[in-house]
Amino acid sequence: MTLKKFKLYFSDKLSEIYPQTEIDSFFFILIEELLGLQRIDTVLKPDFIIENEILNNLKNIISRLKKEEPIQYILGKTAFYGLPFLVDKNTLIPRPETEELVEWILKEIQELRIKIQKESLSILDIGTGTGCIPISLAKNLKNITISAIDVSSNALKIAKQNASLNNVTIDFFELDILQAENLNKLSVLAQSKTHSNNKYDIIVSNPPYVRELEKVEIKNNVLNNEPHLALFVDNENPLIFYKKIADLAKSHLTKNGLLFFEINQYLSNETVTMLKEKEFTNIELKKDLFGNYRMIQARLI
Repeated sequence: MTLKKFKLYFSDKLSEIYPQTEIDSFFFILIEELLGLQRIDTVLKPDFIIENEILNNLKNIISRLKKEEPIQYILGKTAFYGLPFLVDKNTLIPRPETEELVEWILKEIQELRIKIQKESLSILDIGTGTGCIPISLAKNLKNITISAIDVSSNALKIAKQNASLNNVTIDFFELDILQAENLNKLSVLAQSKTHSNNKYDIIVSNPPYVRELEKVEIKNNVLNNEPHLALFVDNENPLIFYKKIADLAKSHLTKNGLLFFEINQYLSNETVTMLKEKEFTNIELKKDLFGNYRMIQARLI
C-alpha cells in the first residue's frame, strides 16, 4: 500500500471515534516511528510503498486505537519537557500541565538559592510515576540531589529505566505516603551520599486528585487505560494526599523551603485554605495554558 492510500485508509478507520486533527496527529507520529518519515514526506513521497510486515503492524495499531487505547501505551513511550520517557499501564501518561509545573519550579530555583544561601539543593518528588518531574529537574539543574517516592513498585521500575535513559541520578523509594509517619528513613537509604539528613529544600507532588464524581468528565482513553490508583480520590476527602504531604513537609522542609503541588482546578480555594491552616505562607496559585488553576506554591517559614 502506498503512503497516500494508507493515509486515507487510516483516516477512514478512525473517523467515527476521533476528530480529524487527532487522527492526523496519530498518523504523523506513527509514520515517523515506524517508517522514519516526516510530515512533509506525505507530500514529497505519496507513492512510498509500505511493506506488508509494517503495514500489518500499523493495522494492529489501528485496531488498538479504535478501542481508545492511548498511543503512548501502544508505542511504550512519550516525550515530556523535551525528554524521552517510557510509559506503560502502571504509570500515568505525563501531561502538558505537569510540564508547566516543572517550568515554574525551575524559575523559582535561583531565587530560592539566594534566599536560603545554599548552592546545593535537595528535592523530593512524591508520587513520581514515570519520574517525569524529578528527571526533568535533574536534567536542567546543577548541584541538585533528588529523591522520588511512589507506592507502586511497577511504576518505580519504569521511573528507574527513565532515569537511566536520560542519564540522571535519582534516589527512588517505594513508600505509601499515606502510611508514612515521617520521611526519616529516606536519607538513611539514599544511594547519593550527599543527602545526609531528612530535610528537603523543595517538595513537589502531583498526587491523585480527581474525585469519583468527576469520572464523567474523563475521556474513555484515560478512564479505561490509565491507573486509577494514581488518578482518583474519594469524594468525601479529596485533599487526603495534599493534607498528608503538607503535614510531612512541615517536618521535612528546610526553613524557607518550597512546597509545590499540581492540583484539582475545582478545589483550588480549598487547597489554599488547607495550606493556610497548616501555617504555610506566600501561597501562590498559578493557571495553566488553558486558564485553569492547576498549580500551587507555598513556603515554610
